[in-house]
Amino acid sequence: MATTIFVGELMTQKLETIGILSSAQEAAKKMRDNNVSSLVIIDASNNKPIGIVTERDLVRKVCANDTSSNSRMLIKNIMSSSPLVTIDARLPVEAAADVMIQNKVRHLLVVENNDINKPLGIVTPTDFVAYLKENLNVNEANARILETLKGQQEENVVEELEQEGKLKKNSQKGGQEFEDEEPRQG
Repeated sequence: MATTIFVGELMTQKLETIGILSSAQEAAKKMRDNNVSSLVIIDASNNKPIGIVTERDLVRKVCANDTSSNSRMLIKNIMSSSPLVTIDARLPVEAAADVMIQNKVRHLLVVENNDINKPLGIVTPTDFVAYLKENLNVNEANARILETLKGQQEENVVEELEQEGKLKKNSQKGGQEFEDEEPRQG
């Protein structure tokens, strides 16, 4: 009998935040210094999470647009996701994969009791990679996670597993990329 792994067990508890009036340059430095791919944006007036800024947001909205004044470009102008996509810590990991696919996002804020005011951590594709390395039984739940990761350029997990012979080639169908769509949350 398979053991259910919950989002709270999978998440990264290292949750880095930044104020909405911070600059894109400050965000990039904070991501680099803390070795994270996203920052949760906090509204200073009520200390509530209101969005997320990811490395992808910085690349697409600042670097790719050759915004030379990135020290003056504010987070509020490049942030993703409003409303912020969250998941309850008590849900199984496959629910996180489903939420990512349905919302076309790569970062989920993990909350307690579905309360955005009680953030506990974050779930990213990197967390799924760690999960898969520990649980390489390619069952239905893991197949969903692999589907989420298939389009990810950050990690070449599916290809690596295929090369190692632990996953059949082209076993995951779909894996659509959403490059032509306006990016949302990461």
